Amino acid sequence: MPFVKIWLHLVWSTKNREPYLSKDIREKVIAHIKDNAKDKKIFLDCINGNVDHLHCLISLGLDQNISKILMLLKGESSHWINENKLCKTKFEWQDEYFAVSVSESQVEAIRKYVQNQEEHHRKKTFSEEYEEFIRNYNFQKFG
Repeated sequence: MPFVKIWLHLVWSTKNREPYLSKDIREKVIAHIKDNAKDKKIFLDCINGNVDHLHCLISLGLDQNISKILMLLKGESSHWINENKLCKTKFEWQDEYFAVSVSESQVEAIRKYVQNQEEHHRKKTFSEEYEEFIRNYNFQKFG
């Protein structure tokens, strides 16, 4: 039996970074995403966010890949949000996302970072965080 542990820090935002995820809506969405992840056998260690984005820490399973995981989490949750009319207008997630590997030695630090999103965003906007991710992980922006 193979043993696989590939930690990923995933971040995605609402379409056009609209602030749809009030605390009440965000809590419902997070609870739903946790349930959906469990049903789909996605190991979701933690998830949290702010009004316009979510962060999560996952460990990929043997037959999983990043795009499929995000399709299952983002696609199904946006359908659920719209079906339950949690927003006044049609809800969508942005197509783009961040996915970065996390070494075992950094898992606890990322876990704390994800869990402390509200505190973090009292000091820094998601736009600032986004630019920081681009710089820190040396991503290239196209288009």
